[in-house]
Amino acid sequence: MADDNTHRLHVAIIMDGNGRWATRRGKSRVAGHRAGVFAARRIVEHADEIGIRCLTLYAFSSDNWRRPAAEVERVFWLLRAFLRMETARLRDRGVRLEAIGRRDRVPEATLRSIERTEEATAGGCGLHLRVAIDYSSRDAIARAACEAVALSDDALFRPDVMRRMVTQALTGDCGDVDLLIRTGGEKRLSDYLLWECAYAELVFTERMWPEFDEADLDAALAEFRHRERRFGGVPVPALKQVSAPASQPVSA
Repeated sequence: MADDNTHRLHVAIIMDGNGRWATRRGKSRVAGHRAGVFAARRIVEHADEIGIRCLTLYAFSSDNWRRPAAEVERVFWLLRAFLRMETARLRDRGVRLEAIGRRDRVPEATLRSIERTEEATAGGCGLHLRVAIDYSSRDAIARAACEAVALSDDALFRPDVMRRMVTQALTGDCGDVDLLIRTGGEKRLSDYLLWECAYAELVFTERMWPEFDEADLDAALAEFRHRERRFGGVPVPALKQVSAPASQPVSA
């Protein structure tokens, strides 16, 4: 069970390793994506049970369009199947689902499924589940900046105002990412939540996404709780060590 601070956390996951997991078992890459759907289901349920505030899952990047068309088509089919199976369950649990990323290139049937689930779960007051689809962080930052310029007056060109508006556009009510987990053994962000992860703690695991389970999430959270988050400052004990009372003489 997580500690009392878990309910404040924004956790993001790069769900990597579906294809490699399947290939090592002599299965098709699509079989890996299918297994990845079940992994997503159990992690969403566990995140909700332990009280995580916001969970953002990297489902399909803008670079994934480079993959074989048949694989891409199957990924979107699996996403629709997941939404059909899980919408009622998410609603009953009070989970609110939101898709982030571009919508203009997503297949129409998939987009309709996304919008139906967003509408059905809009009243959820529990876990805020965000699914990144056709997502590129660089594109998202550029779009947020363009929208801010279009909506604002000359005051926008103060860096602090621009920063505040872009931050709000990108993070919404989830805020910055506290913990980012990447499965599959790779150690990079892959154009994912770059703005939001400015001070995130990063946990990389060799576990492939289809293998990732509740214990793995708990282990990542335990490691997070042992990290010292300074946000560019210095720890309080260190400040005490270097800040002697005014009346104390300083040795030469």
